[in-house]
Amino acid sequence: MSSLDVVDEVIEKTLASIPRSDQRRWGDMYVRGLLAAEGKKTVRSLANWAGRSFEQNLHQFISKSPWDSGSVRMALAHHMHRAALPRAWVVQPLVLTKMGRHSVGVDRQFVAEFGRVVNCQQGVGVWLANEQVSCPVDWRISLPAGWIEEPDLRQRAAIPEFACSDTLEQCAVKAVVRMAVEWDLPRRPVVMDLREGDPRLTCQILTDHQIPFVVRVDDPERLVAASSRGLRSDHGYGAHHADPATTLISMVRQQRRPVEWRNHGADTIHRTAVGSVAVRPLSRRSQTSRSHEEDLVLLGAWANPADRRPHEFWLSNLPRLPLGTLYRTAMLSRRVERDLAEVSDPLGVRDFEGRSYPGWHHHMTMVSLAHAITVLCGSAQASAA
Repeated sequence: MSSLDVVDEVIEKTLASIPRSDQRRWGDMYVRGLLAAEGKKTVRSLANWAGRSFEQNLHQFISKSPWDSGSVRMALAHHMHRAALPRAWVVQPLVLTKMGRHSVGVDRQFVAEFGRVVNCQQGVGVWLANEQVSCPVDWRISLPAGWIEEPDLRQRAAIPEFACSDTLEQCAVKAVVRMAVEWDLPRRPVVMDLREGDPRLTCQILTDHQIPFVVRVDDPERLVAASSRGLRSDHGYGAHHADPATTLISMVRQQRRPVEWRNHGADTIHRTAVGSVAVRPLSRRSQTSRSHEEDLVLLGAWANPADRRPHEFWLSNLPRLPLGTLYRTAMLSRRVERDLAEVSDPLGVRDFEGRSYPGWHHHMTMVSLAHAITVLCGSAQASAA
């Protein structure tokens, strides 16, 4: 399939849910503008590429037209599942720094990634990912309380009644549940960083919806080993003398073996010492009624094998999956980080200058279509070669 065929196919299949033909035409033009226009991808720059007389039409399509971005994203998600065969759904936070205070969701907010307060919008994307490609298929913006509680702000940004002030973690959970339940997308493990959130609650929600996960956690303090059989202490005495977290780290350490994985950021193959142990929540009172499927698995990875503690922990509800497969699934987050920087950023994922809630979602949806086209064209060219 040629690159032009890929462009036509993605646009036709994803924009089919938009009922008005004129809106589909502006959507087609917007996506092609994102792919072709140089520099910052604003409505004006896209209109300069397409013809200046279209600027008002493109602005109307993105910021004011009532088409449903969710339906377009659902069509994109199903298309990418068939075309790219993803191995995971990766949750990727997105910080959009802003100069002013008028764009929807902008506030002075602490950003863990920067370690400081920043004037910004914060959102999350859910990406379908495999070893070769990744693509964002759903977006959520985290709205500070003021944007929900102040009527003037809410009206000015056209924030709908159903929107509420969710944390980034809540935004991500709602997105993946919608993908699994409402969109009926074939479930894949959700890869997500929960070090700043509530792993217990999030994992329970995902489990309740039968969604597999591989999530990064800060510390195993609220977990205990599912079984202590065969445990020898690194300190020369029984495991029952140590606290649960120390016991788990000792058990994981004893099970370490080298795992090869691709660091997509540097495009290199790494070997990391990774161990695992079956665990359960600390509060579970009895093991007598547990089924095997209820067990979780805790992974520990050592950047330096001489260290006593792992440099990262991952928790999963896929205890039967091989250790290497689990860790390589977690490392697909690197694939997404790379594609965000190399594909979505140049396509304008941070460039929306409008102020409304619908406009933000419409722009991010169009960027997702352009991103999908870019990576599918790259895959088609690689296959042809």
